[in-house]
Amino acid sequence: MTRSQLEYILTLDKLRNFGEAAKACFVTQSTLSAMVAKFELQNGVEVFNRNTRPISITSDGELVIKSLKNIYREYQLLDEKINEIKGYEIGQLSIACIPTVAPYLYPLVLNIISERFPKVNFKIFELTTETMVDELVAGNIDIGIASTPLEHKELKEFDLYEEDFVIYDCGNKTKSKRFKVSDIDLDRLWLLEEGHCLRNQVGKICEMRQKKKMKGNLVYSCGSIYTLIEMVKKNNGVTLLPRLALVNNTELKTDNIYNLSKPVPSRKIGFICHKNFSKNRLIKSLAKIVEVNVKIHLGAKSKGSFIVSPF
Repeated sequence: MTRSQLEYILTLDKLRNFGEAAKACFVTQSTLSAMVAKFELQNGVEVFNRNTRPISITSDGELVIKSLKNIYREYQLLDEKINEIKGYEIGQLSIACIPTVAPYLYPLVLNIISERFPKVNFKIFELTTETMVDELVAGNIDIGIASTPLEHKELKEFDLYEEDFVIYDCGNKTKSKRFKVSDIDLDRLWLLEEGHCLRNQVGKICEMRQKKKMKGNLVYSCGSIYTLIEMVKKNNGVTLLPRLALVNNTELKTDNIYNLSKPVPSRKIGFICHKNFSKNRLIKSLAKIVEVNVKIHLGAKSKGSFIVSPF
């Protein structure tokens, strides 16, 4: 089996169409089809069922594809190690970030990263934590930026920064006091929709106080922090925001932002990648860029804080 055959088969597995796979691999359809058929003939295993539309994977093919993905990952690790030995960074790197971090972190660091590594082609995404973990394990993305710890057995984590939560309250009448968790009016509390780890964290913070049944007759789950802020403003509501969401956010009114008294709930943000990820020097360089540019806005860690886990 050649490396080209390996790439053809995995691309065909992903696209399930010979024409599209050939185009993605920059070869003719006849070439790709012949190389895939040659692999099947040499190994005596039918990987693809060509009688279905789109083509499907046979039961034997599922096992073969799984092994081929592992082999392809080893090829990638070899390439990365060779480049590291040579002392330069080239190729592609895909980075995914959770939606409650991406709008605030990406503008601070992406241009700097692009200029610092001109020979690396970066692909940037926004993904929920659950989808990000699946994509990292499958080898479809290289690095994730998420709230940690995740403690996934196939992934490793690198700490980046900690940020505390603040209260954004558009209906508070007492403007002089510092907020306690017990001051949060759950009847006016607005949350992100299910699937966001930030929602889980806010839920944990509010459970620190005694249980209180929400009496509101309007249940609305927001898909983004920007929507969340708008709904809080329109309804004199209240929510919790991570500190970095305050940076250059013209939609927020300073008078409605309140710091929480100690112990201050905080979240930890870190890089996550597959345990076999080998671009250690690159990830350390990226981490340094993030740390330096975020620290300007977050300041020093608070001694009276505690970390709220994402799950």
